[in-house]
Amino acid sequence: MHSHHSHSGQFCRHANGALSEVAQAAVLKGFSVYGLTEHAPRYRTRDLYPEESDLSIEDLSSAFDTFVNEAHNVREEHSSSATAFLVGLETDYITDLDLVMTENLLARHGDKCDYIVGSIHHVNEIPIDFDRETFERALGSFGGSDAPDSTTASLINQDIPQNYQDLIISYLDSQYKLMQGLHPEIIGHFDLFRLYNPSITFSASSTPAIWERIMRNVQYAIEYGALFEANSAAFRKGWDTAYPGKEIARLIVDHGGRFALSDDSHGPEFIGLNYSRLRAYLHDVLEVPTIYHLEQSQVCNRGGRKVRAVASTGLWWEDPFWKQV
Repeated sequence: MHSHHSHSGQFCRHANGALSEVAQAAVLKGFSVYGLTEHAPRYRTRDLYPEESDLSIEDLSSAFDTFVNEAHNVREEHSSSATAFLVGLETDYITDLDLVMTENLLARHGDKCDYIVGSIHHVNEIPIDFDRETFERALGSFGGSDAPDSTTASLINQDIPQNYQDLIISYLDSQYKLMQGLHPEIIGHFDLFRLYNPSITFSASSTPAIWERIMRNVQYAIEYGALFEANSAAFRKGWDTAYPGKEIARLIVDHGGRFALSDDSHGPEFIGLNYSRLRAYLHDVLEVPTIYHLEQSQVCNRGGRKVRAVASTGLWWEDPFWKQV
């Protein structure tokens, strides 16, 4: 069993624990494949988070270089274990500069970065998952004062305010640019835009402009061979599903898209967290017949990296791993 998305407090200010502790926890939990990833550095001072106020752009770049080297050291230390470690990065798209600089970053590290988790965390250059207040600032950047009620996490059976629709459209357009520019192997938390309002739903009839873009992005990712992340972190954020939510997940299944698992851990204590709920969501609710994971390859994929997607063998939901989480 596997996860492709993780962070450690050693290299991420909002995570906990050393990278070596994250790796050890993955081994003890019985993961067969575990991805050690970290956020690609941001490239403008204005894009630093409040928790990074004492850092510079150069500090972020240096920290990422150290992460890559440390991740390879950790992989070597566990080379005789039953857990295979991959080394990757989680991208963002704030402006086109991120695409250019991430390409440079990948070129500098060569084959040391096995894969990319392609994620969006900013809309209109404002973070949407840092806290509720910052999300509402991003929402306000699209005009209007009709922000979703911060006292409730649901807009179910309500019209989605126009500025919220505009935010979602911008998110999906950024996601598409990221996929076109870097062809990430893993599409991270596809619908993070409804983090604080997980009950909102979309369809071709009720939200045509949004649904058209969801369809476009799903089809493009399938066409170039990406895996969609089934991300269990949504459960610890109060959702009753993983990312992505049901209607998007079913769209992916219906169009032949492939899922990989991720815990999006932010420290050793989060390794495999809520994986039993993730299993139930994928198997009992969505009836996903096969899940996939990445492994190293001798052949370059669409993004130019030597990694490929492999189907898990047997009845994945009956794997002994599930008895441990």
